Amino acid sequence: MKLVNTALARTGTRGVQRALGWATVVSLLLTAVLGLFVVPPDANQGDVQRLMYVHVPAAWLAFLSFGVVFVASIAYLRTGQIRWDRVAVSSAEIGVQFCALTIVLGSLWGRPVWGAWWTWDPRLTTTAILLLIYVGYLSLRQVADSPSRRAHWSAVVGVVGFVDVPIVHLSVVWWRSLHQEATVLRPGAPTMAGSMLATLLLATVAFSIAYAYLMAVRTRVGRIEDRVAGTLLTSTAPRARTPRRSVPLTSRPPDGASGAAPSPAYAPQGGGDA
Repeated sequence: MKLVNTALARTGTRGVQRALGWATVVSLLLTAVLGLFVVPPDANQGDVQRLMYVHVPAAWLAFLSFGVVFVASIAYLRTGQIRWDRVAVSSAEIGVQFCALTIVLGSLWGRPVWGAWWTWDPRLTTTAILLLIYVGYLSLRQVADSPSRRAHWSAVVGVVGFVDVPIVHLSVVWWRSLHQEATVLRPGAPTMAGSMLATLLLATVAFSIAYAYLMAVRTRVGRIEDRVAGTLLTSTAPRARTPRRSVPLTSRPPDGASGAAPSPAYAPQGGGDA
């Protein structure tokens, strides 16, 4: 925990964020050059196969993001520290974006290869379910009526929802699928050319650096949001009123009563005639 806390503190500095930003730009540009102009097209699929250098890293980043949600949610349930909830929601937001990007790129790749934008293939279906789970995670955070309850409910969903990640990965093994089987994370050697594998690994590293940069920025924004929310709660909290000191007053005599001297509280001011 101490190591993770130290890493979170260091990535919150502007210098580290600036370095991650430049590393992201350079690595993504290098990946684009290699993927578009250096690596040869696939022998069967042609140039459309170049989508792999974005599609696969995007899927990896979605898995990584939801894995961080899983770990941070467990850490919150064990410690109750709000920083873990902040890490979880930041990673969930990034994961949802890249999971949606994975589905879109898969459709663009599947249209010329399968002849359809979408099929209820096991890999596609389980990925769509994964996206819905974490969209629900983010929606649930808008329903809870207190920060502690919001963090607790979200942590439970973050732990349970991660069950779908290994199902997505193994769906091409468990069921008959149009989607090709794993070519890198598989028993035995990867089944692709060396230049393609090197470019794919570079793209995965580039997307991972991009994830680190986005997480550093989003967690810093989360700290600012928590600080502003705490300030607003403090400023709008009802303050205890100081009780006024009671001063006894002498009752005024009824109008028209004769022979009664005026009470001190209602005595004429300015020295008028008696």
